[in-house]
Amino acid sequence: MISVKEAKSIIQEKFFHLESEVVPLEKSNGRILHEDIIAKFSSPRFNNSAMDGFAVRSSDTIGASKQTPIILNNIGISSAGVPSDLVINKGECIQCMTGAKIPSGSDAVIMVEDTDGFSDNDNVQVMIEAQPGKHIRVKGEEINKGDILIPNRTPITASEIGICATFGYGELNVSKKPKIAIFGTGNELVEPGNNLNEGEIYNSNLYVFSDIVGNAGGEILMQDVLKDNKKYLKSFLSEALESCDVVISSGGVSMGRFDYVRDVFIELGVEEHFWKVAQKPGKPLFFGSGNKTLIFGLPGNPVSSYIGFMVWVWPILNEMMGGNTLNPIQGELIEPFPVENIKYRYLFGQAWIENGKILCKPSRKIGSHMLTSSLNANCILGAEPSDKKLNPGDLILVNLLPWKTIE
Repeated sequence: MISVKEAKSIIQEKFFHLESEVVPLEKSNGRILHEDIIAKFSSPRFNNSAMDGFAVRSSDTIGASKQTPIILNNIGISSAGVPSDLVINKGECIQCMTGAKIPSGSDAVIMVEDTDGFSDNDNVQVMIEAQPGKHIRVKGEEINKGDILIPNRTPITASEIGICATFGYGELNVSKKPKIAIFGTGNELVEPGNNLNEGEIYNSNLYVFSDIVGNAGGEILMQDVLKDNKKYLKSFLSEALESCDVVISSGGVSMGRFDYVRDVFIELGVEEHFWKVAQKPGKPLFFGSGNKTLIFGLPGNPVSSYIGFMVWVWPILNEMMGGNTLNPIQGELIEPFPVENIKYRYLFGQAWIENGKILCKPSRKIGSHMLTSSLNANCILGAEPSDKKLNPGDLILVNLLPWKTIE
């Protein structure tokens, strides 16, 4: 049995980065960028109107009010996509729609509400003084050409897609999706929706795994629940080791009579790097590698499996795709945390911000079979082995669940 620190060091030595690929913008969501996104032009690209109204020379509107309107001569229209090439001279104005290029000679826009309105008449009554620059979006006020819009290694969400579309990117260079096999073992496992017989339980772990893989940006190529039978295991794993970047199992890696998974991995040529880590839950953790494949054997207990995936597998999937390292933060406990003498201790928990401090508390359900401890949790709390208890006011590491928020 090795320490958590030793185990993580070994995994870092064995993991590999995936290659990148170019995909259409509409298929990039959830991927990680493998390039800086550079502004191809300034934004706005030109001075344009922030309002529907009239482009004017501000000096022509001095003294204008509802009681004493000033009359200007309207000489044309500038609209979005159809700019006017006319030049505004003294005493003139141009109808200017939202987003339209500001005509030469003008230095302000007066909202249509502050005039007698749009019409086909040549004369316009202006009922307010215009300040220079009023209602004008200035070229480059948001972004200058050549600025980095989105840095390399950024996860792509709707915001990034919107920015890329705005600046004309139809394709993006992104990480390839890790190809993943997930499987569970056990004669007792039954699919949800079916009736249970004596001694059977529902297969929950693979549903958790599948959802987490999707959140992580991976692609599941193979997924199955296998009986405790070496022949079935060998068939499934032989294919998985040939076609997948990562293989993740749930169950079958402990000391039970029918726990065959570790044995089959080794029979198929997988190099075992460690088996058993000084942690709770999830001591029987297997990690190995094949030909360009990483293998994680997680325990079958639901909490051990869930926490094991988030602590050990999620960070590696993220780094394989080029994502930034996910570091825990520190929080202050408001309730005691059950520290172990020789094992690193993990528990689901809740964290929030109060008076500028991050406060947290562990779930009160601490059994490795108690999956309801994950309900309402937004983090996994972790504590180094110690003979000293962690009490309210002590600091602890907080690993936020990536799809959750802290408020």
